[in-house]
Amino acid sequence: MWKDLALMIREDDDDSKHGRNGCPHFVTASGNQSFVEIPCGLVEDSSVTVVGFPVSDEVSFEIELVGSQPKGFMEPPIVLQFKVVLPWKNMTNEPLIIQNSWTPDSGWGKEEKCPHHGSSDLHQVDGLVKCNTQIFRSHPANRKLTNVSEGGSTFYHFLDGSPFTATIWSGNAGFHVSVNGRHETSFAYRERLEPWLVDRVRWRGGLSILSVLAKGLPVNEEVDLAKDAQRLKAVPIPKNKKPRRLLLLIGVFSSGNNFARRSALRRSWMQYDAVRSGEVVVRFFIGLHKNKEVNFNLWKEAEAYGDIQLMPFVDYYGLLTYKTIAICLMGVDILPAEYVMKADDDAFVRIDEIVSSLKGGIIKQQPPSSSDGLIYGRIAFESSPHRDKDSKWFVSEDEWPHSSYPPWAHGPGYVISGTLAESIVRGHKKLELMMLKLEDVAVGIWMEQLKQEKKKKKKKKMEYVNEKRFNNAGCESDYIVAHYQNPRKILCLWENLQKHHKPQCCE
Repeated sequence: MWKDLALMIREDDDDSKHGRNGCPHFVTASGNQSFVEIPCGLVEDSSVTVVGFPVSDEVSFEIELVGSQPKGFMEPPIVLQFKVVLPWKNMTNEPLIIQNSWTPDSGWGKEEKCPHHGSSDLHQVDGLVKCNTQIFRSHPANRKLTNVSEGGSTFYHFLDGSPFTATIWSGNAGFHVSVNGRHETSFAYRERLEPWLVDRVRWRGGLSILSVLAKGLPVNEEVDLAKDAQRLKAVPIPKNKKPRRLLLLIGVFSSGNNFARRSALRRSWMQYDAVRSGEVVVRFFIGLHKNKEVNFNLWKEAEAYGDIQLMPFVDYYGLLTYKTIAICLMGVDILPAEYVMKADDDAFVRIDEIVSSLKGGIIKQQPPSSSDGLIYGRIAFESSPHRDKDSKWFVSEDEWPHSSYPPWAHGPGYVISGTLAESIVRGHKKLELMMLKLEDVAVGIWMEQLKQEKKKKKKKKMEYVNEKRFNNAGCESDYIVAHYQNPRKILCLWENLQKHHKPQCCE
């Protein structure tokens, strides 16, 4: 990836003369194609709409979101397979939707069927049900299968020769499918199968396609770079002399194709006076993307804004803990800070509230040096590992054999003291840190390890400062951190603060 990026940078002058394809906002396909390329992956709220009709000669059809083909494997991963079992003309088959994923090294995951016939899995994804069983009420077991129920409502959509419109869109926690305008199924993201990995959509089996439209795709900010990059550019750090100690370094986790999220943050809470004065420094920590064009656009963005720290690996959820360590390294060795904060790129951070809390002394009015470690955020004091292998948060007993975790702060936003960051850096350099893919839980585990060491040596105490206004899911009034905020909501929250001088959530 690095070699490809270096080559594209060297060839930049020639490409700028001839123009680059970049990352388009939408792509289309017609009925004579069997797939459509997704140039720069999917992001939250990206959608793929398929217009077509079932063909009864086949038993089923599939619509698949396919990832990049890994080296050494013959087939690429299937991030989502949406399979429809057709009822046939004689109505002998039970209509069924099956959702699953597949990887070259692990094969198929656990099927999720709709209807689920007694399944105990009643979890929702982004607040939406995994299966809308209403669409199956008109099966022959109950009444003659038709497109319209006795009351006139549309139920089962996939009938021979009947056109339908199906939209697959990516949410925060999973994919969602609506058919003819109504939600039907949801499918939680699985480990190492994030939306940004998708590079094509394909369809197979008994499905005749009329058209396909993928929209809401990530677009780089080429126009904006020329217009207001200077105003949004990070405050320069003085060179050739030891930098003054910052109050706070904020490391924001982002992925390469989340251009819109970063743009919204630069235009909102990164405009706080504390950030523009250099008292607080914000940096995006981003791994490489499997798509070369995304990496090139990311490089140009880093040049324009000066606020991106590229990581030497391809971004995956399971590697986030290395970003946490990198933030600590920056806050200790490169831009020394009294406090270090980790945030997500879909989180709105009230810099004013956090700075006020830090300066006011959140450790019982004591300075950070009075403690060997501090975690400040929404603390989970009682939690257990996820043992479902298909869960994004799955942790095996080999990784963590205990039935519960030590206290940890939820990942959308939390602050640690510089002293704790120093301990994490020392542990990293000595290869003493226990690595867990859940980065926020990992920090809690490291804190617990240090706490046990300090008890033996009778040294300074470790502090957990629980603040429920660090929201880990959504926005509530008087928030300090609001999570799951798309770019529109991020800008809306900032506008509300500027207009009303108090936090107001946006719908």
